[in-house]
Amino acid sequence: MKRNLSGIFTNLIIFVLGFLSLAAPFVLPQARNSGAHNASFPIMISLIIGLCLIIVFYEIQISIIDNKMIAFLGVLIAINAAIRFLENAIPGPAGFSPTFFLIILIGYTFGGRMGFLMGAMTMFVSALITGGVGPWLPGQMITAGWVGQSSVLVKWIVRSFNWSDKPGEVVLLSVFGAVWGLLYGAIMNLWFWPFLGAASGQSWLQNAGFLENVGRYSTYYLATSLVWDIARSVGNVLTLAFLTRPVIKVFHRFKIRFSFQVSGEKS
Repeated sequence: MKRNLSGIFTNLIIFVLGFLSLAAPFVLPQARNSGAHNASFPIMISLIIGLCLIIVFYEIQISIIDNKMIAFLGVLIAINAAIRFLENAIPGPAGFSPTFFLIILIGYTFGGRMGFLMGAMTMFVSALITGGVGPWLPGQMITAGWVGQSSVLVKWIVRSFNWSDKPGEVVLLSVFGAVWGLLYGAIMNLWFWPFLGAASGQSWLQNAGFLENVGRYSTYYLATSLVWDIARSVGNVLTLAFLTRPVIKVFHRFKIRFSFQVSGEKS
């Protein structure tokens, strides 16, 4: 019970940190200045990396994660970063990315905190490899971390309906990937949209009400991002539909072979 409560508390801290970083331009007047936004970049990177290290040290202290899992996670992060490098070197359909299925399946198999680490550190390492370090990186790390962290919800539903190793498991994970394909782009836009001089009726207005700005953002999203995000959703569905079963089998073999349990959750 204590481990479950501590896990919920840790996940809540992760969510609150990400939410506050996204909401800063809306709740802090000084954050609406683009210079202040750029100046906060190294601070946010340091906070997120620090949070990742805290999660690792915390898991080690409660004996849920060991050196084998750290090494295993490091290998998967390196693989995903290499995939993202190839994605940038050999561009595919606009918006399509093959990097999310591993993030989702790590969170689904090993728990939310491991999923967060997989998502956040994949974006960080791949940014170093591809030269993609910029003010957008904290948003990518937090949002990709959320993708892995939230995939435990799919695990809960699968267990509730006894869908493990059944077609419903793959279908549910594919739907989850499709939803995050759209959400990822919608959330990432918030990192620059308040500072962007968009077309009339699509830009942020400091004195406008919340609903008006939601409407303006919706118009901007439909005009600029929806097609890209649909391609990402389709890519997530395809990769999860074809790779979920073999990859989950490998993950389960790893857990059984080294006889440990991750994030206080039963397999």
